Amino acid sequence: MRFVTAGESHGPELTTIIDGLPAGIPISVDEINHELKRRQGGYGRGGRMLIEKDTVEITSGIRHGKTLGSPITLIVKNDDFKNWETVMGHEPVDERAKKMRRLSKPRPGHADLVGGIKYEHDDLRNVLERSSARETTMRVAVAAICKQLLKELDIEVASHVLEIGGVRGEIPQEMTVQEIREKAENSSVRCVDPNIEEKMKEKIDETKREKNTIGGVVEVVAGGVPVGLGSYTQWDAKLDGKIAQAIVSINAFKGVEFGVGFEAARLYGSEVMDEIVWSKEKGYTRNSNHLGGFEGGMTNGMPIVVRGVMKPIPTLYKPLNSVDVDTKEPFKASVERSDSSAVPAACVVAEAMVIIELAKAMVDKFESDSFNRMKNEVKRYREYTLNF
Repeated sequence: MRFVTAGESHGPELTTIIDGLPAGIPISVDEINHELKRRQGGYGRGGRMLIEKDTVEITSGIRHGKTLGSPITLIVKNDDFKNWETVMGHEPVDERAKKMRRLSKPRPGHADLVGGIKYEHDDLRNVLERSSARETTMRVAVAAICKQLLKELDIEVASHVLEIGGVRGEIPQEMTVQEIREKAENSSVRCVDPNIEEKMKEKIDETKREKNTIGGVVEVVAGGVPVGLGSYTQWDAKLDGKIAQAIVSINAFKGVEFGVGFEAARLYGSEVMDEIVWSKEKGYTRNSNHLGGFEGGMTNGMPIVVRGVMKPIPTLYKPLNSVDVDTKEPFKASVERSDSSAVPAACVVAEAMVIIELAKAMVDKFESDSFNRMKNEVKRYREYTLNF
């Protein structure tokens, strides 16, 4: 399974093509639109979310509510394009018009300057339009398809915000994936700790008043994942490695950890390794889940627990210093639009990337032509691992 996305932040539309999914997966458009709405929510979001009401259009690969096995094409229109048509139109313009619309002032922390150097763009808008986090709309749309596949295979995924701007909540170890999902969905900051939710909102409000931005830490948990997804045989076959790359590929994400993560550096081996136990009802399980559901790059049947750290959004209403690429003169960076915090929304994107990687791993391991055969094969494999 693979996918590509296309489109610019203020262009006509965003597009994705997904290839390699089995035929016969039941697909609900309402569920895709629900996931797109989740990405647009969260306390601290800015003005763009008031403009765009993302809904999906399916133009190939699904018929009468089920996948065909052929490539799936999804489109989301940019409602704001009507205000940017002269700036983002595809027809050539004269030099005078081009100069008037040209952007030569890169913003610190963005892809503007580096992308301009790499691709020889004299107009930095050519960079920022594609490097915008608006692109993650289509990743969430892809994940919405994959989520429906995983649900049919009894795999559930949830996400929540652990920390915003240094304000950190706690999550009870016994909390199930379903409980995490329910509590996170009922929180405007996607926090499962009700004692911390208001403190997070106060921190966001304080940051907004100071015309600044803050980042945070999000956690994704997946339950019902079969033993043995991924592989120890090659470096690029390890599933935790693939998930790590997927998380860090999200705009503004700068780190990832599994289970106890970086805390493992401060613990003894006896405090980190998960002791193996066996029962007739559950087969092989672990007494703990310090390794976050992975051993040797493979899933071990315990819940997957992965966290990502998001830096503060680099677009500030109290701009930082930069240099004009034309004049080489210093200036205060421009502001397109900004959120004081997009951590709750980014949490949904992190969840999407884990879902996509799990779906890819399932398609790689099991029958991938017919979804009915895939379900039967997964059922037999679960029985085999239980009785190993």
